[in-house]
Amino acid sequence: MLYYLLSYFKTHMSCLNVFHYITVRAACAAVTALVISYLSGPYLINLFKKIQLVEKVNNVHAGLFEKHKSKAGVPTMGGIIMLVAILASVFLWADLSNIYILLVLLSTVWLGVMGFIDDHIKCVQKKGKGMRAKTKLFWQILLSVIVGLVLYLKNPDANFINIPFLKEVSIYVGFAYFLVILFIIVGTSNAVNITDGLDGLAGGCIIIAAFAYAVLAYVAGHAIFSKYLHLVYVDGAGELTVYCCAIIGAGLGFLWYNSCPAQVFMGNTGSLSLGGIIGLIAVMIKQELLLVIVGGVFVIETMSVIIQVFYFKRTGGKRFFLIAPIHHHFEMKGIPESKIVTRFWILAIIFAVIALCSLKIR
Repeated sequence: MLYYLLSYFKTHMSCLNVFHYITVRAACAAVTALVISYLSGPYLINLFKKIQLVEKVNNVHAGLFEKHKSKAGVPTMGGIIMLVAILASVFLWADLSNIYILLVLLSTVWLGVMGFIDDHIKCVQKKGKGMRAKTKLFWQILLSVIVGLVLYLKNPDANFINIPFLKEVSIYVGFAYFLVILFIIVGTSNAVNITDGLDGLAGGCIIIAAFAYAVLAYVAGHAIFSKYLHLVYVDGAGELTVYCCAIIGAGLGFLWYNSCPAQVFMGNTGSLSLGGIIGLIAVMIKQELLLVIVGGVFVIETMSVIIQVFYFKRTGGKRFFLIAPIHHHFEMKGIPESKIVTRFWILAIIFAVIALCSLKIR
């Protein structure tokens, strides 16, 4: 809302014209989200404790029980802290007439509510593992269809996949692009959810991925930069930089309380929604395949689960990893939790740098 207010007054105060620039508003969004998440954190953490939205460790793998029993009673559903900060910051600093901003806002609320219900079922209603997998998939598919239709109506000729590291090379997939959108939103949403198993792990990796896509979104939405770097120009996509920076700010404020030993956990409220949003932004700026590199840690975590299940079935009960996802495998090896998280953050930074190198290596 401040974006419109400042735009109105800039005719009388020329200095306010600076807020017309995406980079300035992105920086403001990051700072605003950081302040909101940091200040709201203690209040919401205490609220979660009062209403018993706390972590249960009853169903933890036997080998991890001793390591994780200290996590019992720690408030979960902390993703609300991030989502509130992101939404408030974006409402203040983004152009709300931008279709891409409206889509990510819709998706944030949609997936956030889905994650909230999932966490509520587990923590309050105490019904097993939460929402049924088929129910989650249904709502994720429905969101993907809505997003796909809106993007198609906006640009019917955008049904192609851009190939990273190659100049202006893409694969046209036609209406199969709806399946691509579905796969990316569902895949990234669940991949981040799988990664969210250690204090600060998913939160830190999301911040790093958001930074990479903030840069990519800004370049994709800039006609001159995108032409010079041989990227697909997406009119209006630059505004997504504001959203990505809001994620960064909210994530930093959340990590203040989520770093080891965590005072609050992200829960499915945060992991499902933020994962889906990262995937959606990748689709909007036509950098779908680059998501495999930007979200390299999420890919590794997901593949470790797939390998474990496949190997278990093919060998009649043997395990490839001591336990999956792979971060728990390293825990079982005796590596301290904080060291595992830090090393995964380093990997995430390396993947982000490689992805950003694709801007010039073509």
